[in-house]
Amino acid sequence: MADSNVPSAEAGGRLTIDLQAISDNYADIAARTSPATCAAVLKADAYGTGLEPVAARLWAAGARTFFVALLSEARRLRNLLPQAEIFVLNGLFAECNEVYDAYDLRPVLGSLDDIERWQAYCARIDRPLPAALHVDTGMNRLGVSPSEAINLAEGRDELGFPLVLVMSHLACADDPAHPLTARQLVDFRAVAALFPGVRASLANSAAALGDKALHFDMVRPGIALYGGRARKDVAPLRPVVRLELRIAQIREVHEGETIGYGAAQTARRPSRIAILAAGYADGIPRLAGSSDTRPGAEVVIAGRRCPLAGRISMDLMTVDITGLPEDAVRPGDWATLLGEGLGVDDLAGHAETIGYEVLTSLGSRFHRRWK
Repeated sequence: MADSNVPSAEAGGRLTIDLQAISDNYADIAARTSPATCAAVLKADAYGTGLEPVAARLWAAGARTFFVALLSEARRLRNLLPQAEIFVLNGLFAECNEVYDAYDLRPVLGSLDDIERWQAYCARIDRPLPAALHVDTGMNRLGVSPSEAINLAEGRDELGFPLVLVMSHLACADDPAHPLTARQLVDFRAVAALFPGVRASLANSAAALGDKALHFDMVRPGIALYGGRARKDVAPLRPVVRLELRIAQIREVHEGETIGYGAAQTARRPSRIAILAAGYADGIPRLAGSSDTRPGAEVVIAGRRCPLAGRISMDLMTVDITGLPEDAVRPGDWATLLGEGLGVDDLAGHAETIGYEVLTSLGSRFHRRWK
């Protein structure tokens, strides 16, 4: 088990990342999607779980193709995995051609401007360097249009570099009833057929856990690897993160007194309140707090679920422990915010957000452990 450089004794919280769970989730997805290649998405520091330890574990589990968003992530990954195939999703950054070349990275070209600059660079160094083509089929984010893809396919022999992947991204695959997914599938199938011999990839986590027609040659799971819910009709895979927060203080609150900023919650009885040493500066969503009109998230203390009380502040949050025996908890003990049946999507639901945001926001002040 590798430890972070934030000493546990000094931290307001300790975050444990279960590398075996990530490995098991990868194996699960790879088995479901075979014979398609199962790549792995490691952007945003492997969704907040640590790029280097996660990448090393996924490589050991058999992953050979990885996707990141930015060059800075790709360079870290290349330094760790010299033989991996690495795609950089966010397009070709101007004046960075040499970096892609030096680190043997595959840019995902998502505009005609990207393509022209990659063509020019390959011509200048007189070396055809491989790249991927991103085609927009309904996301209206990155990607050339289908009509532009048709023109590129007709002039493929004049591209000046090899296309090793054609891909698109699904907008609504988490909702199996949404009609846009079927339309995107039809459009992408037509586009992929224009590039015979080139690998095709459409499926994110949600699609990888669904219809095999969406799998093509390669699937690109992200959130499902890290224990988040990828689609509404499929339970999350193994949970990956456990977050425990230190109890800094326990105090008595009289009936009728208010708790925290904005006096958002009023004690309806004499109450015991535990103060936890973490808050929104640590990535815990402020909206997950509680008020007199809206219940908030829960934590597990001494084996029992206890509700948050009042707003989450920058460095602290408050929990109602009135229902616990007085000798069950004391300052210095730990409360579990993620783990023991409480998942990232549970916390996200209370904060009116998604598990992705919870995972990628977990702060640097925690003591981090990888097991």
